[in-house]
Amino acid sequence: MAWSQSARKPMIGLLFRAQQHAARGYSYSAFQAHLSSSNVDQSATLLRRFSSEVPASEQMNLIKQLRERTSAPIKDVKASLVSCNWDIDAAQKDLRKRGVVLAAKKSSRTAAEGLLAIAQDEKRAAVVELNCETDFVARNDVFQYLASSLAKLALSARDPGELVFPFGPDYLENLNVNLDHPKLNGETTVQSAVTEVAAMVGENVKFRRGFIMSTTAHGVVCSYMHTCPQPGLGRLAGLITLEAEDSNAPLDALQRVGKSIAMHIVATKPLFLSKELVSASAVENERDILRTQAESSGKSQMAMEKMVEGRLRKYFEEVVLLEQKYVVNDSTNIKSVLNDLSKEVGSKVTVGNFARMEVGEGVSKA
Repeated sequence: MAWSQSARKPMIGLLFRAQQHAARGYSYSAFQAHLSSSNVDQSATLLRRFSSEVPASEQMNLIKQLRERTSAPIKDVKASLVSCNWDIDAAQKDLRKRGVVLAAKKSSRTAAEGLLAIAQDEKRAAVVELNCETDFVARNDVFQYLASSLAKLALSARDPGELVFPFGPDYLENLNVNLDHPKLNGETTVQSAVTEVAAMVGENVKFRRGFIMSTTAHGVVCSYMHTCPQPGLGRLAGLITLEAEDSNAPLDALQRVGKSIAMHIVATKPLFLSKELVSASAVENERDILRTQAESSGKSQMAMEKMVEGRLRKYFEEVVLLEQKYVVNDSTNIKSVLNDLSKEVGSKVTVGNFARMEVGEGVSKA
């Protein structure tokens, strides 16, 4: 006779119990009669007897199944199964309840690891930062799926009407997000989804920030993600918009060069687009530092002034994007790269905006 998997489990417990009674001198028919005459529900009795005597191999199988369903830590998975008499469905519900409570307790812990996620179309790109406590959790597929989902939600949200729009968690946390992952699905708010993932992974998880970059002219938004576990995710992001004056200029060349400059931005950390955009206070502060350094050389005033101006040019090459040496070819700078691109497409090409983001920057890890 064929038995389904669900029917086989209680029968194993029944036969095991019958064997125990037979060893004590009871027949199987006497054992059945004892159960029938009892006031306790027979199926409940069998479940309790079976659950209290689950073989070690079956326990490991149930732990593995629940772990695959929820991604919760093994110790929490086992605790829920034990408290629920090894009923896997009840244990899954119990884990969710435990997780919400634990997530709230862990919300004050430092979360400086995590991932950046990007979503983009032809004219806009959205980058978000989702933080956790360890890089181990950042490799979790549920965590990565949530980060990608938040980036897509940010891109599809209402147009902020600004070319560069930075935002904090309050911009998205009350919006609904549709999730379609084996361990995380359905429609819920961003805040609830973050809490649920925190419950699954057993760490503090936070949606920290993001920004949207757009171009309204004839141009492109280009991006580069560094340290990518999969496309659209990484620990460092560089973005840039390139715009051509002539609306007939081909955009594929802008995309090619723009992606390379986005990678350059990640590597060199520019602070300003051009020398003209460097604030007067920043220039004067740097000049004071360089002058103090030059005075220790003991050279003449004229020689010291030349030293200061030379080092100031070096400062501009370090912090100004257009003045920086191109990481792909350090015999030229970004300004020259754009001039060459302008000649290639037959139209002047300029940088609209650029940005660089890194996971955990600005978070105190003390």
